[in-house]
Amino acid sequence: MTTDTKLLAELDEKGLLRRAKENDYEAFEELVRRNQGKIYNLGLKLFGNREDAADLLQETFLKAYNALRQFEEKSAFATWLYRIATNLAFMKMRKKKLHMVRFTGVGNDADEPYNPEVPDWSDNPKAHLENQELKTLLEKTIETLPCKYKTVFVLHDIEGFSTQEISRILDLSHAAVKSRVHRSRLFLRDKLAGYFNATARTGAN
Repeated sequence: MTTDTKLLAELDEKGLLRRAKENDYEAFEELVRRNQGKIYNLGLKLFGNREDAADLLQETFLKAYNALRQFEEKSAFATWLYRIATNLAFMKMRKKKLHMVRFTGVGNDADEPYNPEVPDWSDNPKAHLENQELKTLLEKTIETLPCKYKTVFVLHDIEGFSTQEISRILDLSHAAVKSRVHRSRLFLRDKLAGYFNATARTGAN
């Protein structure tokens, strides 16, 4: 590691952004190094394969580099990257027509009241991920979510972003984010009901 590389590694995000905006490509590469794992993992969860995840990673940082001077730093750099990545992923999913499932009776998300009292498909999605059979089923079921619901579900229940953060990332109203989280959970709960019912019957025998 060279002295300059060591210096870059010690800089905080604002210092790196300042240098990157002054055409210091090594500073931008350090920003990439610090954030590439997050974007790649997001791509894996949204697309389910490494090729699309790698493409999303490359496209996200290319777009970020070209638009870096327009980044006003009102949010964290990672939040800005997530916004770019999710928008690119959404367009990619629509183009590939990966999601043909539709919700019935879905109205205007922003106007739809959110009812937190309705039971979700699981109190804690992460709690079941150690069960390999359920993990595989869950991943396949998430794949069937319409892309706008899948994106919100992954950001909220898998990546751990708050509804307020997702609202900023996706440029949606807080009510719309809460509604989509709620609807995606209900969809998954209904799809996984057969598995949990069968497990309960097996445990009772």
